[in-house]
Amino acid sequence: MGQPVRDYLLTLCVTAAVTYLLTGPVRKFAIAVGAMPAIRARDVHREPTPRLGGIAMFGGLCAGLIVADHLFNLQGVFELSNEPRALLSGAALIWLIGVLDDKFEIDALIKLGGQMIAAAVMVIQGLTILWLPIPGVGTVALTQWQGTLLTVALVVITINAVNFVDGLDGLAAGMVCIASAAFFLYAYRLWMGYGIEAAAPATLFAAILMGMCLGFLPHNMHPARIFMGDSGSMLIGLVLAAGAISITGQVDPDLMQLFEGSERGATHAMLPVFIPLLLPLTIIAIPAADLVLAIVRRTWNGQSPFAADRGHLHHRLLEVGHSHSRAVLIMYFWSALIAFGTVGYSVHSASMWIVFVILAASAVGLVLLLMPRFTPRAPHWANRFVPPRYRHRAAEQAHSSSPSYGEEPALMASGAQRGVAEAQMGEETAERAPVAVGVSGVNGATAIGARSRFSDRRSIDSSR
Repeated sequence: MGQPVRDYLLTLCVTAAVTYLLTGPVRKFAIAVGAMPAIRARDVHREPTPRLGGIAMFGGLCAGLIVADHLFNLQGVFELSNEPRALLSGAALIWLIGVLDDKFEIDALIKLGGQMIAAAVMVIQGLTILWLPIPGVGTVALTQWQGTLLTVALVVITINAVNFVDGLDGLAAGMVCIASAAFFLYAYRLWMGYGIEAAAPATLFAAILMGMCLGFLPHNMHPARIFMGDSGSMLIGLVLAAGAISITGQVDPDLMQLFEGSERGATHAMLPVFIPLLLPLTIIAIPAADLVLAIVRRTWNGQSPFAADRGHLHHRLLEVGHSHSRAVLIMYFWSALIAFGTVGYSVHSASMWIVFVILAASAVGLVLLLMPRFTPRAPHWANRFVPPRYRHRAAEQAHSSSPSYGEEPALMASGAQRGVAEAQMGEETAERAPVAVGVSGVNGATAIGARSRFSDRRSIDSSR
């Protein structure tokens, strides 16, 4: 059992390393070709930032699949299943559409059509939902059309949910990484715990997806040096959906009943099979909720569902006073709580302690939401390891930076004058800030800036 874990870890590390090493050259390439959108009114970054980070992530995906194909314990995934090839075909198509959108900003409906075509390409090559385990009914076989429609719907929903949540530096990559880690544990348990080799492709997809996100995150954390763009957000959304489809539609639920004799035991044995119906939704619970709320909000206001605005969940966190980094960490926390809580319940469904742990963690999350002004301080010995905002400032540094007695009035006056001049300059800059029309996709840090902007609830007439 240890050997497959080492192979998966090697695949993850190679994927992360290739993604990390490619991101720097991709950033220079994006700057050279002009894939740097103008700063918009709802953006939080201070200067144009290149996107096209999905190019590096796609390179990591290809490297991970190549390495896995040459590992002894993972060769069977490629020999016995066509799902890795189906994933690569759909990913290449959706990645190409994303690259074109990052550079030329194509229409939202064209992107939607491309997402459906990419999903159909995977269905044609066998990556589709064949049956559904329904509690109280059993395994229900789907017709070809039913399986195709359900597969395409799941792919499109997951892609757009991940794309919608890509609104702060490091948010989408981190949330998908957390989700794929939970999914890896679930799929690996089905494979090694129950001996179901049909779960191996989904396990491989989750490991590669973790590597793609981990390799890109160092370049994308606040302040981001590059955005993944639609080429990255749609790509990781498709890989996440492919894993969920593989383990839901390809794993035979009847195999698990062989390990339990009684009817009650068979019910508990079937519980991990029911989880795929919920796990893809819990993995993207926060992005999906954001997607639904955005559609309802824009439709209620008479806007197009694809019209960008500043009402997303991460925008709300900034509005109540959370910093950029803190808002991202809160979204990480809730994603981990929902994803790992679901996986934990599938393993220990008969134990009530897992429910109490989830409730306690939820209480901690609510406390964090209600304390936006709290800024923790690291101990003195950890100052060199934490960001400047969390460091203790020595008293002698404050004393050395303070003005002397004779210089204090002049410095205070000049400081006040500089503050007024900077405030006026900031207002003029905000008034002159261009709002790009027709910018599609949420490509990284697209949150609002200062809190004074919240009084102005103008809609942004641009499509995602």
